[in-house]
Amino acid sequence: MDQPDVPRTMRAMVLTGHGGPEVLELREVGTPAPGPGEVLVRVAAASLNNTDLWTREGAYGSRPDDPDARSGWRGPIDFPRIQGGDVAGQVVALGPGAPGDLLGQRVLVDPAHYDHPGPDAHPVDILGSERDGGFAELVVVDAARAHPVDDSPLSDVELAALPIAYGTALGMLERGRAAAGETVVVTGASGGVGLAAVQLAAARGARVVAVTSGVHADAVRRAGAHATVDRTEGDLHETLAAACPEGIDVVVDVVAGPLVAQGLDLLGDGARWVVAGALGGHRLELDVRRLYLHNIALVGSTMHTPAHFETLVELVRRGDVRPVVARTYDLADLATAQADLEGRGLVGKLVVTP
Repeated sequence: MDQPDVPRTMRAMVLTGHGGPEVLELREVGTPAPGPGEVLVRVAAASLNNTDLWTREGAYGSRPDDPDARSGWRGPIDFPRIQGGDVAGQVVALGPGAPGDLLGQRVLVDPAHYDHPGPDAHPVDILGSERDGGFAELVVVDAARAHPVDDSPLSDVELAALPIAYGTALGMLERGRAAAGETVVVTGASGGVGLAAVQLAAARGARVVAVTSGVHADAVRRAGAHATVDRTEGDLHETLAAACPEGIDVVVDVVAGPLVAQGLDLLGDGARWVVAGALGGHRLELDVRRLYLHNIALVGSTMHTPAHFETLVELVRRGDVRPVVARTYDLADLATAQADLEGRGLVGKLVVTP
């Protein structure tokens, strides 16, 4: 790096191992150098996601030989690790071969590495999990994943709220082929991905029925839900049936659990149930006859493809989507921010501003 404005060290919140908030440490570390095809981004803002909590806790359990072992999203995590997959900032240094026109640009970072270079590739690692992320003053990312957004009307804090939550929600809606005029049910609607799905589904003209707690209903309706269902009151199956008298076309589900089996009979022929989380439980038992006799698709969805993220960036550049930001934090207060996220008391994204 020959750019004179790049410091040799930086502040970073470092994850030292699996555990509670005590495993997060604010440290002065060496500034990473961008390698071939990479750029160095000065972080303006980086938002939190559930994956930060689950990675810190080692809660993914993705090891086939021991499902209960502590693990990151794709397996064991190398420590120390800097978390933070959602990054907006400015390119301040270029690695060999990186496009020169990126220098100085404001960018929104796609946090994913993919399994092949095509537009429909699947993510195989993520910034802040398999690679150091944005809970620091500077971060190295692939130049191809740094999308210029100088023309976006969104603030840096708003931009940082988008990549994982809105990318995941958009991926679910695309894989579920959600269209204007259809009824889309969103579970976990007050969370990051759920609220993003409410906004994005409403923006494409769907009728959105949001499943949330009653205390969050007003905030979810302001985000675009046409109706809300209180998951804490009464029989959820009956309440959903009443809210969707003509049946359900798409379910955007980050909760899973018993509702998957219980709710299949509410889906019309050719409907799609898209799952991207298991907050309500990861094991279920269902009658597969309901699936094949009614041409229902049960779809797993992890994050987004490159094509999905390009679509999101275009929405951002036009200002067609403006995320809900609940609170911002200093870098040193990351543990507090993670505790607030875990408490589920806030509607909208939590964002760190280094």
